[in-house]
This record gives sequence, C-alpha cells and structure tokens, in this order.
Amino acid sequence: MKKTICKREYDTESATVIKKYTYGYWGDPNGYEETLLQTPEGLFFLYVNGGETSPYPSENILRLAKAKVDQWLENH
Repeated sequence: MKKTICKREYDTESATVIKKYTYGYWGDPNGYEETLLQTPEGLFFLYVNGGETSPYPSENILRLAKAKVDQWLENH
C-alpha cells in the first residue's frame, strides 16, 4: 500500500518491517494488525488493518513521530 502524507510517500513495499502486532484471530471482527515500518529515508509509520468492529476497519497508513515509535514499541 502507498499513501502520501504531508508530501511524503509511505510505501509498505519499499519500507522495512520493524515489528508486527496482532490482536485477535483471523476473521475476528474486533481483531486487527499494526505493523511498524521504516522508510529508506528513516521515517516511521504504521500499516494498520482489521475487522469491521476493530479500531482499524479498513487498511490505512499512519505516520509516527520518533517519540511515538519508542512508546509503541514499549506497549507492544
């Protein structure tokens, strides 16, 4: 998936996966996945996707500041 945010492109194909977090099970309407990635330029983002009643009912890319990256890693 590709998404442009604030004139910067975030692409799951060219980024490096740092860590993946899965909540629930496949087919769980409340389940979701969060994947932390880093672009070749050093920017961080989350690729998210989940069930219809999860926090992420459709796939999306969310940019993440470095301070939030550390917090996310501590919590996952």
